[in-house]
Amino acid sequence: MAPPEPQEALVDADLKEDGDFSDMLSEQRILLPGAQMLTAFLIILPFNGGFKQIVQTEKIVFLATFVLALMSLVLLSAPAIQHRLMRPLNDRARFKQVATRQIVAGAFALAIALILATNLVMSEVFGHVVGLIMAGGIATFITCVWWFLPAYLKRMHGY
Repeated sequence: MAPPEPQEALVDADLKEDGDFSDMLSEQRILLPGAQMLTAFLIILPFNGGFKQIVQTEKIVFLATFVLALMSLVLLSAPAIQHRLMRPLNDRARFKQVATRQIVAGAFALAIALILATNLVMSEVFGHVVGLIMAGGIATFITCVWWFLPAYLKRMHGY
């Protein structure tokens, strides 16, 4: 079979690029609602009557959690907004690299926010020690599922 004509190779590359963008959008559809829900929960928390009664340490954990949730929301939504503002894209491959980094950074911020939110809730309900243990458990779970498992699958199975 003859190698593809240069024109056909360009069309194949364009289809792959479009597929990569579709994959990226699908991934954001999964991550964004989680970041939005966590942020919304954190926005209303200080307006609850009992919030004033939490100790200063828990307020600091709340602040860190809130800032990280907001950062994750901004980072996860940035590629969609940037894509819209930069159209037409002159360098799709470079845009995809930058967008991927933003999504990973947003996922990292979301992971830390989820860990801190776990600590905040469990500490309030069951005490500080249980809060730390549960936060450590969630940190381990997120690290394994979001970071180690994909690295393992890529290395061992060539994903």
